[in-house]
Amino acid sequence: MGSFSAIEPGTDLSRRARDLVRMHDAVISGGRPDVQPRAVVQRSWSRALSSGLTPDGANARALLAVDEIERRRRRSALAEVIADLDQVISAVADASHLLMVVTDADGVILWRSGSARVRARADALGFREGATWTEEAVGTNAIGTAIAEGAPVQLFSGEHFEQTQHPWYCTAAPVHDPRTGDLLGVVDVSGPALTLHPTVVALVETAVRLAQAQLWRHHESRLERLRLTVAPVLASSAGPVLVVDDNGWVAHASGVAATKRVAAPRSDRTVTVPGLGACSPERVTGGWVIRPAGEDARIVMRLDLSGSPVVVVSGSDSSWRAPLSSRHAEILLLLHRAGARGLSVTELSCGLYGDPDHAVAIRAEISRLRRTLGSVIDGRPYRLADSVHLSLDLGRTDRLTECDFVRRSTSPAVRALSDD
Repeated sequence: MGSFSAIEPGTDLSRRARDLVRMHDAVISGGRPDVQPRAVVQRSWSRALSSGLTPDGANARALLAVDEIERRRRRSALAEVIADLDQVISAVADASHLLMVVTDADGVILWRSGSARVRARADALGFREGATWTEEAVGTNAIGTAIAEGAPVQLFSGEHFEQTQHPWYCTAAPVHDPRTGDLLGVVDVSGPALTLHPTVVALVETAVRLAQAQLWRHHESRLERLRLTVAPVLASSAGPVLVVDDNGWVAHASGVAATKRVAAPRSDRTVTVPGLGACSPERVTGGWVIRPAGEDARIVMRLDLSGSPVVVVSGSDSSWRAPLSSRHAEILLLLHRAGARGLSVTELSCGLYGDPDHAVAIRAEISRLRRTLGSVIDGRPYRLADSVHLSLDLGRTDRLTECDFVRRSTSPAVRALSDD
């Protein structure tokens, strides 16, 4: 994760806390502070002020009902690893005067454990199960800011937006689903500001790595159960076949080059699998059996840019349509223009953002697009699958130079199409 500490080893915590509180007061009042806020803090304060929050009082702390908290716990994948996370801090919680809280992706605190004395202080702050700790709800705090920034965050004393949080430190990191990359929630360790120790960052990093490793082990166990479930079906079938879970992770492959994952299947549409072409998914308990739809099966796609982007797809046995984000429409348009040569992740980054530094964002967008459309995009480089035929609908014109979508795009490579 890299270091995201708010303090350096050997820092005089009392003096640093006083400096940060003065900085907070100066910035909020429009003055010129002696100490400048860190960039992550400055961005968060700007968002909090834009939301209309007030720093001089406790903003709303509405708590969810107990049955809603339990419902969210049952639905959360983190329920599988919460016992493991508790073990990370149980040995040091009382001596180190800290709490660990775990939220869902909405920033709602679902679990809390740690020092009884610190829990009592946290109750008065509204830092308890059922409370929402997003930036929109309570201003700059490690949980909400980690969600907003998509990165680990540590905040100390006056770096918090609300003055009632100044006696605290908080250290939080997002936990992502190792199967899908989706945000599952946030692990946070908090305590009285003057008890902050540099090792808290390492503690949170360890907790997140443990959570994601345990989630992956549970995933592998589910794949093994799926293999056992479909074994009788596979024993009586011939020809190429894949067995995948609901997220497209491969439990078994026969007659096709080994692959770890394909796009998540859906019963209402044909999917494209590298090496098999257009395929028909069949639902089984815990996953899907995927077989080729036929040698001549093709997926015909029409990218409609005449208004809000929409893709219309016709397969061997189904037709459907799906709205697209502007970013996903831009990706499809650029891949269509690139043809069989395709585009590398660097080329897509430059084409969409103007620089090569957004590889992670590109891979995430491609993953989301595959979830919407299926495996219509091959990789290394990214290109439309051989079984996919894509056409464009530009509305009243047949020229990209006159297409409003192209003209409005903020992506350099798409905008450049208006000059062709």
